Amino acid sequence: MQDISYPYETWTLCKPKVTSSKGVVVAQEIEAASIGARIIESGGNAIDGAIATAFALSVTEPWMSGLGGGGFMMLYLANENRVRVIDFGMISPKMTDLADYPLSGDIGADLFGWPAVALDTNLHGAKSVAVPGSVAGYGLAVEQFATKSWSELITPALDLAKRGHRKTWWTTLNVAAEAKLLNLYSQSREDWLPDGFVPTVSADNEYTYLKLEKLAHTLKTLKENGPEYFYQGELAESLVADIQNAGGKLSKQDLIDYSAQIVDPITAIRGSLVYNLLPGMSAGPTFVDALENIPEFDMEKPSPDSHAFTAKALIEAYRKRFETMGHSGDVGDRSCTTNISAVDHYGNMVIMTTTLLSRFGSRYVAPTSGILLNNGINWFDPRPDRPNSIAAGKKPLSNMCPMIATKQGRPVFGLGASGGRKILPAVFQLASYINDFNMNLDTALDEPRFDVSGINKIIFDPRFDMKVQNSLEKVSSTEPWVPSAFPSMYAVPSGVQILGKDTLIGGAHTHSPLSGAVGVG
Repeated sequence: MQDISYPYETWTLCKPKVTSSKGVVVAQEIEAASIGARIIESGGNAIDGAIATAFALSVTEPWMSGLGGGGFMMLYLANENRVRVIDFGMISPKMTDLADYPLSGDIGADLFGWPAVALDTNLHGAKSVAVPGSVAGYGLAVEQFATKSWSELITPALDLAKRGHRKTWWTTLNVAAEAKLLNLYSQSREDWLPDGFVPTVSADNEYTYLKLEKLAHTLKTLKENGPEYFYQGELAESLVADIQNAGGKLSKQDLIDYSAQIVDPITAIRGSLVYNLLPGMSAGPTFVDALENIPEFDMEKPSPDSHAFTAKALIEAYRKRFETMGHSGDVGDRSCTTNISAVDHYGNMVIMTTTLLSRFGSRYVAPTSGILLNNGINWFDPRPDRPNSIAAGKKPLSNMCPMIATKQGRPVFGLGASGGRKILPAVFQLASYINDFNMNLDTALDEPRFDVSGINKIIFDPRFDMKVQNSLEKVSSTEPWVPSAFPSMYAVPSGVQILGKDTLIGGAHTHSPLSGAVGVG
């Protein structure tokens, strides 16, 4: 009898790699990736391509990232022969008060399993908004490392916003999943629930669009005035007014004081490669912790033992992470994030992970500017006296984990993912597949994976053979789950790889419907 235990999706998929000698851009929405590739083709570098892609995603995949979010950009700079990090993570407003988030006594049902807060004020609405960092991060990258101007890189996104968001069945699904909360806020209703209904696609082959006129106007003012206008101009004033009128704590001073930072990565050596990872309030230190607890694998392909070692090391690293890491802890220092990967023929490489946190972030679109804002307060633990408790003017512990692997100072591959706590296990396993077992990027992306982010249970791809499944069961309780687009029990990774001077490869996660790699030329 045919096994029908997993009825969500019944197709077999593949998403072939893309190879180019000039450059590749990978994103979770292929129209945005195409814009990034065109920027490189017109003479830009990988940093230009990644920034243009990020701006475009604010229109084409707005529930994942945008002007109202934050994140991290890891860059290999060919002219400097080094890896740098741009930290544009979110920060809680200075007027944040834990008393605004009283526990309800219920069990939380969102991304992190926190105890529930009364009225879910840490999950949606103006009180869930942290200080956005994306515009500052993109601006700093343009100022320091891009070859094209701010105006050139934001223009394609402005053109898209004037046209509107291209509706697909993926739009329908993502809006439907958050329709109840989007309906609570006037501009969110206007943008995403036109006529009071979830948007649907046309039955013929003609594209239809959702109007984003206020966002288009905001992109136009940013193009004309530069990134600082987001933090100190009339746009900043309108953001503060909208959020405070809705009960939030964001202030003018929060925006004035915000700045993105350029920092050095932390590193870990594995075989002949150096892994460059995020420092501080990220998954980077946890990646290093896990790496220190697995042996060198003296085998040609992954085995039951190698998978068991990896699962055990990741679980132990997660336990340490949850117990100690946070703004007041021992910092070695359903998430809807997006990842952009880019590489060019000069040897520059970018892995950028940027997010609103939850799908549609706070679900609150600022009525004046049309900017969809993050719910970064949800990263904090609402319980008092914890390493990562809600506090004023603090960076939360995030799960982002962009990484670049180098050999003898040159980039070999870069990886990143979306998926909240699922990100680290995905990036870690893919890095192992490529480095320890000599897989190419596309082969690694198609290889079965498991997720341990829940600590007490391993979710595994049933394409693993029984020996691997049995080895995982010896580490923890297990549950099989076929990879699917929705619901997704695994992270959504992407990456780029350099196999030679003229062989640049990009690969996207198979089960992310609109993700894709686009080659230059």
